[in-house]
Amino acid sequence: MQLEVGTILEGKVTGITKFGAFVELPEGKTGMVHISEVAPTFVKEIRDYVTENQMVKVKVLSISDDGKVSLSMKKAVPPPPRDNGPAARHFAPRSSGPRPSGPRPAGRPGNYEWQASKKPEASSFEEMMSRFKQTSDEKMSDLKRCIDSKRGGFTKHGGSSK
Repeated sequence: MQLEVGTILEGKVTGITKFGAFVELPEGKTGMVHISEVAPTFVKEIRDYVTENQMVKVKVLSISDDGKVSLSMKKAVPPPPRDNGPAARHFAPRSSGPRPSGPRPAGRPGNYEWQASKKPEASSFEEMMSRFKQTSDEKMSDLKRCIDSKRGGFTKHGGSSK
């Protein structure tokens, strides 16, 4: 059987290294599955996914001029079908709107939303600019207050006046 790019085959894992697994293909040919092609998720330890003598399904990604065969395990199996119907949209995570309360990531002072919520009301440009300036001033004063509290209220010269 002639190997061709795109062919899906079954082979036996003959060796495992830090960077990938060697797979024996039909007719005694050998190819390598790079660690990034083992699973659709990040793989830190390849031995968590494959063992020697295990039969695996692989897809031929490329064949170099010198005969090296590059394989993929994650591309050999089709991805699970996605349902884009109304029920799927109902349970899809929201990408906008208010953020959940709770601990905030480090480095963000204050306890307020950094992204403005989208309101469907129609406004004139002047009203929108006025609201923007007001929220910007509030955020700046909160930020200054937070920075001043971290400095401890000391002056530049260590608290002494001359």
